[in-house]
Amino acid sequence: MTEALQDSLRHVKDIPRLIKSVGALWQIRGIFEVETSQRHDHQIEFTQLHIVGKVFSAIGDDLAHVGHLITGVLDFDQSCGENLETIVAYGLCEELDKLKTLYKGLPDFLNKVTDLEMKNISEDISEYQVSTVYVPQVGYFLRLMGNLEESVAERFPYLELAFVAETAEGKECFYRTHRTLELDKVLGDLYHKILDMERAILRNLAANIEEYTQTLESAAKVAAEIDCVTALAIAARDYGYVRPDLREDDVLIIENGRHVLQEMTANRYVPNDTHITKEGRINIVTGPNYSGKSIYAKQVALITFLAHIGSFVPADKAIIGIQDRIFTRVASKETVGISQSSFMIDLNQISVMLRHSTSRSLCLIDEFGKGTLTSDGIGLLCATLLEFASRKSPPKVLACTHFSEIFDENNLPKSPQIIFYTMSVLDSSNNHEDRKFEDIVFLYRLVPGYKVPSYGIHCAQLAGVSEEILNRSRYVQKLLLSGKPIDRLNAPGVVSRDREYRPSGFGLQDRKCYSFQRRYPGTQNWR
Repeated sequence: MTEALQDSLRHVKDIPRLIKSVGALWQIRGIFEVETSQRHDHQIEFTQLHIVGKVFSAIGDDLAHVGHLITGVLDFDQSCGENLETIVAYGLCEELDKLKTLYKGLPDFLNKVTDLEMKNISEDISEYQVSTVYVPQVGYFLRLMGNLEESVAERFPYLELAFVAETAEGKECFYRTHRTLELDKVLGDLYHKILDMERAILRNLAANIEEYTQTLESAAKVAAEIDCVTALAIAARDYGYVRPDLREDDVLIIENGRHVLQEMTANRYVPNDTHITKEGRINIVTGPNYSGKSIYAKQVALITFLAHIGSFVPADKAIIGIQDRIFTRVASKETVGISQSSFMIDLNQISVMLRHSTSRSLCLIDEFGKGTLTSDGIGLLCATLLEFASRKSPPKVLACTHFSEIFDENNLPKSPQIIFYTMSVLDSSNNHEDRKFEDIVFLYRLVPGYKVPSYGIHCAQLAGVSEEILNRSRYVQKLLLSGKPIDRLNAPGVVSRDREYRPSGFGLQDRKCYSFQRRYPGTQNWR
């Protein structure tokens, strides 16, 4: 049934071909009628479906009448012609049919006119390529390829030069003759006569169809809804989605949830669980870079959203409580459309979240605070999470962060509403100094707890950063962890610049000291 619906819906979007759209809409009703007749055991249940009732009410006899109106006027097969894009069918208007017949036979008729003209032309002119042509909105002309010499043209006074055209093949001269002037009077501008008559017929058709505007709009809306439902059904079937249990209970329970897009692009996708009930509503997810924190948070939001629009969801099981809103603080893109920095955009998103979220809201906070000083970012993040935790009925919050300072109870006090999770990583090295590229394996599995290392240097290696930069990064990291001062980079370029600027620096220092000692003589022995 889904394949039949998709085949019909392909033509509904083709607005220029209105006849196919109306026919396809009517075919949708036929598909549902056939499906109803074949479901003898469940016929009553099927016909009572909300979408089926919409189909039978919106796609009825009025739509069929519109289809008959259009098929009686339009002929889309002939509208693809190269010369005249006619869309009005033959047999509707006798006068229009005569004009079309004349227009269709015009090339052969003009060839005969050329033969008659050639009988009155001497051999001097017959050497040129001569033809009789019709130029819409201008008239009929005798066309000569090339420039007719004045001495020859004077012998034929009935040839009146109309205009000269330059083409890639050369010069073309267009002349009026007695016969071409007669064609202007008898035939006239055939092409635009046909267009004017067809436009009048189409205006009349549009006026008749306008009475059924509401019928067409209702049918189009039903077709759009069927298109959406069909797409969701096919995705659920092809990708193994399950029907969510949508409840009034304020819970969010997902077993082996997956990201709808990420699982299509990854060779292997690791599903994860989500369990948020009355307590532990604020889930703080930590873990290294590239470990899947953001993907996990977005997957929960997408599953929640899909459940609310009536779709099956990518999971083994999903119990979704009714949510009023989904708030997000994810990656912000700077734009010249608004005079705000990326961090100000982040703050506005958090501000809206704090003001309008309820216990029925789902809030995603991804790497909030990294756009400013570390101390400020930590303070803002901890204060935001503490505000949520202190509420009597906090919203469901998924917060992803690298700030290890949130583990300090002085920054974020313990609360039954706060639970820490981390994305597990397999690290087979003894310490960070001996760590090799192959020692680290991201498992992309959400587990309770927290992990401090970010493995940023490892991620830089995955991104193809040069080994020289990686070695310097490891050296600086080692000194920072041990509390030692960082030595100046011993690179050839840096050393050469030091040698270049050190003498001039010492000279400047000596001059300043000499000037100071002249002003204060008692300081001459201070060195």
